[in-house]
Formats: sequence, structure tokens, C-alpha cells
Amino acid sequence: MNHIPNGKYKPYPKIDLPNRQWPNNSITTAPAWCSVDLRDGNQALINPMTMSKKLELFTLLLKLGFKEIEVGFPSASKVEFDFLRRLVDDKLIPDDVTIQVLVQAREHLIQKTFESLKGVKKATVHLYNSTSVAQRKIVFSKSQEEIIALAIEGVELVKKYESSHDGQIFLEYSPESFTGTELEFAAKISNAVTECWGISDKRKVIINLPATVEMSTPNIYADQIEWMAMHLNNRENVIISTHTHNDRGTSIAATELALLAGADRVEGTLLSNGERTGNVDIITLALNMTTQGVDSKLNFSDITEVLDVVERCTEMDTHARHPYVGELVYTAFSGSHQDAINKGLAYQKAKDDAFWEVPYLPIDPADVGRTYESIIRINSQSGKGGVAYILEKNYGYQLPKTMHPEIGKIVQAQTDIEGRELSADEIYEIFCNTYFKPIEHITFVHVNLSSKDGLSKCTLTYEYNGEKIVAKGSGNGPIDACKHALMQNYKNQFTIKSYAEHSCGDSSEAKAVAYIEIQAKEVYSCYGVGEDNNIATASIKAMFCALNRAFS
Repeated sequence: MNHIPNGKYKPYPKIDLPNRQWPNNSITTAPAWCSVDLRDGNQALINPMTMSKKLELFTLLLKLGFKEIEVGFPSASKVEFDFLRRLVDDKLIPDDVTIQVLVQAREHLIQKTFESLKGVKKATVHLYNSTSVAQRKIVFSKSQEEIIALAIEGVELVKKYESSHDGQIFLEYSPESFTGTELEFAAKISNAVTECWGISDKRKVIINLPATVEMSTPNIYADQIEWMAMHLNNRENVIISTHTHNDRGTSIAATELALLAGADRVEGTLLSNGERTGNVDIITLALNMTTQGVDSKLNFSDITEVLDVVERCTEMDTHARHPYVGELVYTAFSGSHQDAINKGLAYQKAKDDAFWEVPYLPIDPADVGRTYESIIRINSQSGKGGVAYILEKNYGYQLPKTMHPEIGKIVQAQTDIEGRELSADEIYEIFCNTYFKPIEHITFVHVNLSSKDGLSKCTLTYEYNGEKIVAKGSGNGPIDACKHALMQNYKNQFTIKSYAEHSCGDSSEAKAVAYIEIQAKEVYSCYGVGEDNNIATASIKAMFCALNRAFS
């Protein structure tokens, strides 16, 4: 973009951390999760949530297993004050859940906050002030010392009102715009806050280090977290929390690397709702852990319900490709993908251990309440395996593998004409028209079969060249016997190349389905399909189908 002046943007400086440890670490346990959907998420909505929607979302968060929920900024909004009071008055807060409220370092706001918390057994007061170079210079025109004094004033006020609160109060402090703050200053103000609070093993403090604006690659954020962990006093009593935004599109990676670097806690939202490009998506983070064998401590076993509630409450749609939850994330259009998934599912079903190893599916869709019904969908990019999967999964036809290319090519030709995805029913209609309603030059009418001493005999009735013909034949099976009877008058030479059969449908009403592949001089090979209550008759029908497809 040559119209952008040189020097307008500068690379984020590297962190001097020569012995960084986080690249060698692994995530082995879930962090403490804190949902900020009702505050950070809500403030970013075109239409902020009503009371009823907030209650519905709060109920969902409890059901998912959140033990820390930021419910709002009650001192700044009557709606958020009333919501918290509703939770208290209706006794909707479980004893093991900590409610979190946001507040700035101003006495009238902190006083109002504690009014809203009356009756809450466990609450985190989230105190924040901006510390970044840009905020200090442009917005507040304050020195580092003045910014520290503001934070300490806020802590003293929280302590003041805490003393008369009938319940447990935790302190969270955020040097807002942490990623734009000098690390030395971020550590200095955080240490001043924890010292003022009186940090101890019985009085831990949450130090939240937000990527209020994502400004660097995720590895640098991890360096910042590890650096802070090394420079925070009483580290064993500090709970390091992250709160990443997605301005660069890497909030998930930044949070995961921060956990490797020593973070203990994660603030985020469901489906990444939040200012600008959104907060980090807790669903993706949690399910990423699930795929690595780590218990996330959150329950996303019915992801459809989560989507329904969140979309209804936020009035925002979920992208079809959103990780783990989008409409199309368990759908394969590519033919090679379809074939691999089909084989993987069969392999998974047949083996003894539970280890999930289906190609292209990092998680079992069933673990999030999805089914396999829409994994394979057919368009012009699809292949042979996908069509066969649809016919078997939806309609019970177990096509021989060597038949897959034939039916795949037939369906693909139709998708090229239509220029769109075909539904399962449309694929089934193509299958039926091709194999059960072919253009006929020879028509099967009836067959009588008998067998004795390993020899099959038949009386075959069929129509050929406008004439009804009755012919008798014998052979080493029904198909061979009928072929011999047929060839007394039929002029097209062919051989039987392959044969397969299976039952289709419920056992009480099952029908027999037969597949016959013929080889003729005029064609490489061609399949026919027949179905009947009698397997022998189904086989003869399949042979006639193949002849009509090959020679009509």
C-alpha cells in the first residue's frame, strides 16, 4: 500500500527475555474462567440486552459451568445496577459462583458499586485505570506517579467499603491497555496495588493484564506475561489473568501462549462478542483444550443450545465457519475429504479404544451435541465417497466401492449443471432415476427359479425388440442360469464382472438389494442395481438394469 507514509506504523518492540520458558511448556489444566459476556460483551451490542435476555444468558453461563461471571458496571448504569439487584433479590446466584463488577477509581462509583453488591456472598470488585503511554499522554495528561496515585486511591476506597460489606470481597486490578504500557511501569503499579490491598495467602489479588488492543504477535504477549510473572511481588498470591481482544485476529493464540507463560485465569466471551473485532472466544479455547485431552471444566456438550441462546440475546449471527460451532465446520465438500472422513468413521466404530482419530475432524461432533448427518454434502467439488456416504447413511444403499466412481461422476455432472449444492433427497432421486428407471431396450418381466444338486434352472420372461420372450436356461447359480437363457436371443455380448448384495431397511420389512457390474466390448464396465423382496429376483433385475444402461 504505497499511499501509506513511511513511519506511520512501527513494529512492536521485542521483549528482553533471553531465557524465556513458555515455549517448552504445555497446557495441562484448565484456567479459572471468567465470562464477561454480560458486561464487555453487552456494551459492544447494537441493541444492549434487556433484563430478560440478561437473565437468560446468565442462566446459560451457570449451566455451562462458569464460576466467575462479570455482570456489569452497576455504578455507571441503572440497567446494570437493577440487573445485579434482580440476581440478589431473586436468589439467582449459587453459593459457589463469584459475581464480578467493574468500577473506576472514584468514590461515588465505588460507593454505588457496594450498594449494588449488598447481599452478595462472594464478589470480585474489578478496579481499573488506563496505564498506556498513549492514554497517559493523549487522554489524561498524567505522569506515571499520578496514574499510580489514582490506582491506590481506588484500592483504599474499595478497602473502606469492604469493611462494612457482609460478604467476601476479592480485588481485581487491571492496568488497562496493558499491551501499550511499559512493562516496568505495569509491574510497578501492580505491585503498588497488591501491597496496598495487603496481599497474602488468605488475601490473593487478581492482576488482569489485558490486551485491550491487540498490538503484537502472540509470542510477544506471552513474553509480557512471563516477564510480569517474574517481576510481580508475592507471585504465589497473585492470580494473573488475561483479557485479550482480537484486533489482529490472534486472540486465541495469544491467550493460549499466555497460559504457557504462567497466566492462571482467562476472561472472555462466548463466540467472541466484544468491542471492535471482539474478545477472545472461550468456547474455542475450551474445546481446543478438549482436543488435547485437557478437561476444560466447562460443558459445551449441547453447542446448538449455546448458539441459540447467545444469538437470541445478542442479536448477532454466528459465522458458518466459526471454529467448532459454525454450521459448516463438520461438513466436507471436497471429495478426498469426504472419502477420508467416511473411512475414518468406519474405522472409529470398529476399533476397541476411544482415541479419536478421524481425518479432518479434530473433535467428535457428538461431543458438542452435533450429529454426523451433515458431514458430507455434495456440490461440484465433491467426490465419489461423499455420494456413496449419503446413499448409505440416509437411505441404506451400501454401494460396492468399485461403483463409487460411477455414481460420483453421474451426480457431479448434475451439480455442474445446477451450479449449486445438491440435497440428500436430490442425490437419492438421481440414483433412483439412473438405476431403477433407466431407458429400456430390454425389459425384465418374470423369472421362475429352481435348484437341485448345485445346478440352478430358470424360466425367464422378458421383452426384447417389441417381442415377449420366454427362455429356459441353467447354470451354477440364478444369475448364470438367467444369463444363459437370455443369450439364446439377446445379441449384445457381455460378462459378469462383479456382484454384491445386502438387505435394506428394518428387518421386518427389509428388501434385498443387488449390484451387478457387467463388462462389454462397447463399454469398459457398467453397474446395474435391482431390489426386490427376493434376493435372486433382485439380482436378475440388477443384470437387466446394467444391460439397459450399457446398450440403450
